[in-house]
Amino acid sequence: MNLSVIIPVFNESKTVDTIIAQVKAAPVDLKEIVIVDDGSTDGTRDILEKNYKDDPLVRVILHPENRGKGAALRTGFVEARGDMVIVQDADLEYDPMEFPLLTGPIEAGKADVVFGSRFMGGGPHRVVFYWHMVGNKFLTFLSNILTNINLTDMETCYKMFRREIIQQIELKENRFGFEPEVTAKIAKLGCRIYEVGVSYSGRTYKEGKKINWRDGFRAIFAIIKYNLFSK
Repeated sequence: MNLSVIIPVFNESKTVDTIIAQVKAAPVDLKEIVIVDDGSTDGTRDILEKNYKDDPLVRVILHPENRGKGAALRTGFVEARGDMVIVQDADLEYDPMEFPLLTGPIEAGKADVVFGSRFMGGGPHRVVFYWHMVGNKFLTFLSNILTNINLTDMETCYKMFRREIIQQIELKENRFGFEPEVTAKIAKLGCRIYEVGVSYSGRTYKEGKKINWRDGFRAIFAIIKYNLFSK
């Protein structure tokens, strides 16, 4: 089974070349890398257009203005052509060399969706923000109550789907509300969900981390909305 890697990008000129190289080096059957630039203003677009215009593995899609990670992912999911689809951030916090950990349960016919958990053990973890960890675990706890599934890391970037699963879901969240929304909707579909432990090299705000407390409140809203008031 081959893999489409969706990379939403916003102002990642310092890391975008590195993450593309890492994805290409991953030990998987790579179908394509779909990069959705979400209105970058720091030169990221110039890098993408210059370095990957004729790259057969890389497709670049440009949003005319910044719409948010969720909106960029919606664009990428529609374009995906691989048997499996994974979300990969461009900030180097997650390691593409671990893709086989996530493809394994799907290729074995056991799973429809696989989450890469930062809290299950696995590889090394950079020590960063305590309250971010508390917030992530609280959001996962609240999500689990309403979905009745026992995830350890709902907010993880690494979510891998069978393509037919993610392309049948109507997603609406434009920013980081994507994580609880897609979790609620795959739970309602009755998907077979697996988790595997992955490593994590978190960034600080000085290094470019973008999520903030407002996104946490939106996540709570999304958990309630998509579990209780949405099909």
